[in-house]
Amino acid sequence: MSSVVGIDIAKGSFDIAIPQSNGKFRTKANLSNNPQGFQTLHAWLAKHATADAWIVMEATGVYHQALAESVYSLGYRVCVVNPACICSYAKSLLQRVKTDKVDAKLIALYAQRHTDQLKAWQPQAPAQRRLQALVRRLEDLKGIEQMEHNRLDVSDVSVQASIRSVIQHLEQEIAATLKAIKDHINDDPDLRNQRDLLVSINGISDKTAALLLAELGNPLRFRDSRAVVAFAGLNPRLQESGKHKGHVRISKMGPSSLRAGLYMPAVVAMTHNPAVKALSERLKAKGKSGKQIVCAAMRKLLNIAYGVLKSGKPFDAQLAIAH
Repeated sequence: MSSVVGIDIAKGSFDIAIPQSNGKFRTKANLSNNPQGFQTLHAWLAKHATADAWIVMEATGVYHQALAESVYSLGYRVCVVNPACICSYAKSLLQRVKTDKVDAKLIALYAQRHTDQLKAWQPQAPAQRRLQALVRRLEDLKGIEQMEHNRLDVSDVSVQASIRSVIQHLEQEIAATLKAIKDHINDDPDLRNQRDLLVSINGISDKTAALLLAELGNPLRFRDSRAVVAFAGLNPRLQESGKHKGHVRISKMGPSSLRAGLYMPAVVAMTHNPAVKALSERLKAKGKSGKQIVCAAMRKLLNIAYGVLKSGKPFDAQLAIAH
């Protein structure tokens, strides 16, 4: 019986691997990523894994969610790791072969060697999951709309009518999705209260509040504001090698949509939010570049957002400046 199980998930299937004491792996390949495959997995786990085993898988957009919820409901500990962690681990082992079965073994080996670092995953509340789906759909629609506008600028006149028709339809879908997001938040007391707290912050609009609520989820799951900043990939990372000293960049390890969505609110906050404005002026006086100042403003805004959500109190500029 093993205490760790690695699962490599694709859109339609998944592979399982369990490390054994002799250095080999017990595997089962090409299970369907659907309820029938989950039932097969349940029976296999009951036979080969301990009741409190870690079931470890990579975050794969939406493909892992149903499987993760399925094994979580059985009482197993579930860990959903950043694919970058597994990729870096594979490079450290000089892995040259990449198949689904090999990836499942790699995840199992990673879990076995980093058990003390595994973080328990919990399924999202239904209201949170629906909000995240709506917000991400909105971003998809806006991306498609921008692509169509780009095509319109360079396309032959014979297809421009078709492109305009698509753009018009996309505008209608975007408006309907925006309304769905607003209605969903208004209909849920917790989300509505959190939205009202967030929009009390100078620089955060209803749109940005929806993005923050969708991507951050329950603020209490983060131990402090630094954990929130790290989740968003806005934490500074020092890069030094040889003659290159003092190069600091943000990690970019979290959701790119969250960082992109905080850029313009941070720029606005640098003018209209006293706490963010004071920070930007201090950094400017120290000779920091415009990009560094905006990144710092994004971190500050995220810190403030976490603070109001955790405290349940509206934005207080004086308190924010003090911190």
